[in-house]
Formats: sequence, structure tokens, C-alpha cells
Amino acid sequence: MPVEENILVNFTDATVANGEAPVLYEVNFDVHKGDFVYIVGKVGSGKTSIIRSIIAENPLQGGSATVCGMDLTKIKGSQISRLRRKIGVVFQDFQLLMDRSVHDNLEFVLKCTLWKDERNREKRIDQVLNAVGMTTKKHKMPYQLSGGEQQRVAIARALINDPAILFADEPSGNLDTKTKAEIHQLFFDLRDKYGQTIVIVTHDPDLAKMCDRSLFMRDGQFVEE
Repeated sequence: MPVEENILVNFTDATVANGEAPVLYEVNFDVHKGDFVYIVGKVGSGKTSIIRSIIAENPLQGGSATVCGMDLTKIKGSQISRLRRKIGVVFQDFQLLMDRSVHDNLEFVLKCTLWKDERNREKRIDQVLNAVGMTTKKHKMPYQLSGGEQQRVAIARALINDPAILFADEPSGNLDTKTKAEIHQLFFDLRDKYGQTIVIVTHDPDLAKMCDRSLFMRDGQFVEE
């Protein structure tokens, strides 16, 4: 496989903004297939802005970037929807539909992304629930689950369309210490067992000690350690 095909994210001299205000300058980094990367920065440093740029929500104000082979400086319209189907995103606050069961939360995403065959939908739901250790909770409502269990369901939802890359924005920020460790171990298991490419943004530098690569946001710049 050519090296270029192995690069899922590439930022070159990019200026990343939060709305109209630039927050990161001369951003240069790559994410390769199979990588596990932590992006570490204080609150307000631009961590979430990076994710919003990657999913084509925040346009770059300078430089260039490609994600899953798509040029973020030129992307528009239906191309944005195609890009987002290649990306899974996990949020700190879970963002589950509280009036639907675990199964129905996942099926809702599949229906929205045009999985028309019910048998295929059921098979995929079982696959992702098994991957996150939530098979027995399939028919539970979100309010019947612990915070850690809700986050596992949110991870399953992010995996449901077999994304090329999984981003997690402070995925353990609302969890206790023990559950936080379990959730981060789950991410490692997804990488080791399934080859999932994972990028986690966090304010906690101690978490970055466990991964393959760490990118630190300091004074508007990216520093890799």
C-alpha cells in the first residue's frame, strides 16, 4: 500500500479557527491508519476546534488539510456528508436519545445512513455492542445505565458505520477514575482487536503517556512528543 493511502489525516501549515477567531497556527500533523493518538491541551486551547475542522464544520483560515482523502479547503455540499460517514465521533456528554433503547439509538443511526435491510441492521448492532461489551444491555433505556455504560453505547454508535477513524472529545470527562480507566482501555482494545484508528482529545497529560503518539497544544502551536 502506498504511504499516501495510509494517511487518514494530514494538516499542513493550517490555521484552525473557533468561529471567526484563529486559535491554532501552523498546524502540521498526520494520522496514519492504525494510529492511536492523544491531542492534549488546556480548556480553550483549540482541541474541539480541531475536531470541528476535521469534520468540515469549521473552515480552515489558512494552509491545507485532507481527511480520508478529501480536501478540506475545497469540500462542500454532499461531499461533507460523505466525509462524515467515514468519521466516528464520541462526545463527553454521550448525546444519546434518552427516549429510545440502546438498540433503537443504534438503529436510528443506521436508518439515517440508509441501511435498508433489517437483518443487516440487526447484525451490525450486535457486532458493535459486542465490541464495547454491552450485548446484554441491548434493550435497556439510557437512563437505566451507568455513565460508563452510556459512554460505551456512545462509542458503539460512533462505530456503527465502520468509520475509517474514530475521534473522541474528552470521552471520560464525566466519569469517575475507575470508569475512566476502563473506557480508555476499551479504546486500546478497539485498536488492538479491530485495527481501529483512534484520536482522543483531552486536557489530561497523564493519559497521553499510554498511547503511541501525543500532540500537545501550547500557545497556539502543535508540539509532538
